[in-house]
Amino acid sequence: MSTEAAADIRTYHRRTKHAPQRYALGPAFLDWDSQPDPFRRFEGARRVALPLCPDAPTPPFAALGEAMPPAALGPQALGLFLELALGLSAWKQAGEARWALRNNPSSGNLHPTEGWVVLPPLPGLGEAAALYHYAPHDHALEERCRFQRPPTLPAGGFLVALSSIPWREAWKYGERAFRYCQHDVGHALAALSYAGACLGWRVRALAAPGDDAVAALLGLDRPDAHHPFEAEHPDLVAMVTPAAAAEIALDRPPGEWSGTANRLGEDHERWPVIDAALKLAAKPETAPLPPPPAAAPPAPGSGEPAATIIRRRRSAQRMDNRTAMALPAFLRLLAATRPDAARPPFAALPWPTRLALALFVHRVEGLEPGLYALIRDGDSLPRLRQAMSPRFRWQLAVPESGLPLYLLEPGDLRATASGLSCQQAIAGHSAFSLGMVADFARTLAEEGDWAYRRLFWEAGAIGQALYLEATAAGLSGTGIGCYFDDSVHQLLGIDGDALDWQSLYHFTVGGAIEDTRLDTLPPYAHRPTSPPA
Repeated sequence: MSTEAAADIRTYHRRTKHAPQRYALGPAFLDWDSQPDPFRRFEGARRVALPLCPDAPTPPFAALGEAMPPAALGPQALGLFLELALGLSAWKQAGEARWALRNNPSSGNLHPTEGWVVLPPLPGLGEAAALYHYAPHDHALEERCRFQRPPTLPAGGFLVALSSIPWREAWKYGERAFRYCQHDVGHALAALSYAGACLGWRVRALAAPGDDAVAALLGLDRPDAHHPFEAEHPDLVAMVTPAAAAEIALDRPPGEWSGTANRLGEDHERWPVIDAALKLAAKPETAPLPPPPAAAPPAPGSGEPAATIIRRRRSAQRMDNRTAMALPAFLRLLAATRPDAARPPFAALPWPTRLALALFVHRVEGLEPGLYALIRDGDSLPRLRQAMSPRFRWQLAVPESGLPLYLLEPGDLRATASGLSCQQAIAGHSAFSLGMVADFARTLAEEGDWAYRRLFWEAGAIGQALYLEATAAGLSGTGIGCYFDDSVHQLLGIDGDALDWQSLYHFTVGGAIEDTRLDTLPPYAHRPTSPPA
């Protein structure tokens, strides 16, 4: 697929489907010596260490989104916000090998996503309004641009932005990596939403700005922003505010730029298909969108501090093939994946809900094993029902819960779930697994090809909700990007070639088996708890 040959982003999507006899094109082997550096640094930029606040109180996890006094914007609150959203959660070590884990999940722990903030003048951080890059390794801000005048900011708040370096993901996953980069944007936006809720702040992505405006704001169009083969691409800008606020227009005042991006690796393999996808799915300027409606309050959940759960979250590598999930916890988890303008993470997403869940229930107490569907928005039920096999029952599974959870077909689907997820046992050895199925053709027809990206963002946000709800329930989750696309569609009775509905992400929740060969080390032992005076 070349840029000239590709009619639209659908060409990329078809080409990067996995099938049992043909996987999407990836590297012939992994050259560990060329693995990209997971940490971006801007050499020569003024660096400001942020406070580490491991003992700072946060609300109970189940209370996130409820009214609370917002924290005042300053170094302490900003440090906690960025740490809980994008900071390190631990280091793992096996022999001489050592690698970092973060609070925001990432496909393959490769972390293509970079974080940025646009701040007003703040005592202890900077005398002028500025654009900063967040450096998670050292929990510090790097001043990229000091503005000559304050930019437009929401009242009492600031801007946070995300960008992606596809090479970090493509190094391992090849052509399919563009999908995984978008998953990680959704993971990160959701992580920002949860972190903001810990402080009484609201996070909401701006729907209007196009890629060019975001790139200009972040300086990604500058020659000092990245190495030519390590291009960094704009994703989104979000407002962080103490109360609900109307969407603002982006502007980038003139300013003084500093710093040069570090080189992430010496050797690079080119993936022209990803370059083409970036052009095909470029976002133009669009209209602002109203917030989604507030949903019913979720069932009572974990009273643990939210920060404890966020920092404890891990991606399970293996499931124990025996742990069951209690029905109330399962129902709360599913309720947490439905859109809600008042609660994280979906209060951060301004776009219409377009994904439903197809669930493979293996071990949920009081629920018959089998294939289920959860409808996440009001108008997709008749559309999805028409698109799927006529043999399905569509029987409300737990009517008293009020959840639109439907039993489609009973049965033992453990082997099926594993088989569909590229023969990964983790999908069948869990309490349940699922596929996220998008109203694909409709969304692209209504919003344009750029919406391909935001569908994956929605999937990533669902994934982060599942991760944290699983952790709160004493279980573990894992996102699964490797699955046989059209085999999933065939099981559901969907015409995969028509692209009306498409599976975009899989996930599994259960009892994890801990790898006792690995040592776990604290996240920031390499720097002091408090920044230097």
